[in-house]
Amino acid sequence: MDPEQPPSRTGLFGARRRGAAAPEAPQRTPVRAEGDVPRGLRTATAYAWRMLVIAAAIGVAIWLIMQLKFIVIPLLVGILISALLFPVFTWMLRHRVPRWLAIVFSLVGAIAVVGGLLWLAVFQITRQWPEVEARTLASIEQLRTALMDGPFHVTAEQIDAWLNAVVKMIEEQNELLLSGALAVGNTLGHVLTGALLAFFILLCILADGAGIWRWTVRLFPSTARSAVDGAGRAGWVTVVNYARTQLLVATIDAIGIGLGAFLLGVPLAVPIGVLVFLGAFVPIVGAVVTGALAVFLALVYNGPLVALWMLLVVLGVQQLEGHVLQPLLMGSAVKVHPLAVVLVVAGGAMIAGIPGALFAVPLAAFSNVVWLFISSGGWREGAPPENVDLIWRTVPRESPRARRATRAKKSPSERTQQ
Repeated sequence: MDPEQPPSRTGLFGARRRGAAAPEAPQRTPVRAEGDVPRGLRTATAYAWRMLVIAAAIGVAIWLIMQLKFIVIPLLVGILISALLFPVFTWMLRHRVPRWLAIVFSLVGAIAVVGGLLWLAVFQITRQWPEVEARTLASIEQLRTALMDGPFHVTAEQIDAWLNAVVKMIEEQNELLLSGALAVGNTLGHVLTGALLAFFILLCILADGAGIWRWTVRLFPSTARSAVDGAGRAGWVTVVNYARTQLLVATIDAIGIGLGAFLLGVPLAVPIGVLVFLGAFVPIVGAVVTGALAVFLALVYNGPLVALWMLLVVLGVQQLEGHVLQPLLMGSAVKVHPLAVVLVVAGGAMIAGIPGALFAVPLAAFSNVVWLFISSGGWREGAPPENVDLIWRTVPRESPRARRATRAKKSPSERTQQ
């Protein structure tokens, strides 16, 4: 045994002798390892707080827009009208028409078309109003007789009570309107101011839209300008294609349904066509509502048989426009999923009423394309996102035969680069 080694305090086989106190082991606080948390819970938590931040940012943005609605709505109106006029405006510029003259032709033409439609609608309403009033009274009397002589056995007293309740409700609404006359006047003032502001914004976009966009891009950091510029241009192409498609849809629906109402003898055929034209700019929902109104007028003034024919006309025009004319004229330039349209329009209407329903689809389409453009990295090469199944598809997809023909025309080096 080494003399410097202390004597062993253990007995045989290392057993500690009796009476010897064992050294106390240091107390360690148990540390919960990160791996003890389930991976799925950690992933869900990471997504949850990020989604909460995004939702908060969207909520703040919507709140700011609602506070600045008298500026935001004219801005959106000016942008949408400029997108509607953009194909004609650029066509004139390509044919060497001076810019100021192209602006004048575009604005005067748009005002003439809209003013002409409104004049026709007001002219027919004022001309046919006595006949419409007489038919309305006759239809009410026929409905009264049918309720009294029909299987429901409704008495005249019950019908009078219902009519009195309706009249009372209308009177109450009139009192509310009269009491809010100042608010109505204020709203009309805002509408006029917004219309002037939208017209001024439209002029600025047509006169110097490129300069305005360059100034907007310079507000971002230099490292992000390329992405912002590419995404904005891709989104603008989306809005222009959307506006062009909706203009085509509105024209076809208005001519078809208005002409059908005229041939069937439904009163106010021109106002019906104008209303269908304006309603078509709220995709799917506007066409359904205006078509239902045309069928209702036919039912009230012409009877169930004419209403059935009017329903067939509405359905036929919408099917012809959606499945034959639009694919034939524009291919798949803009493909909007119906479920996405209905949900977006409903959400926009709940948040901002009629303006929300009008701008919901173009804003969603713009946001969708911008997001995919930035996330796909297309801004690095200046190319739009490809091979992505977009909800809003703004670039026609090539058929397999066209893709093979395009690939065959390319050189072997270009094929290997792809």
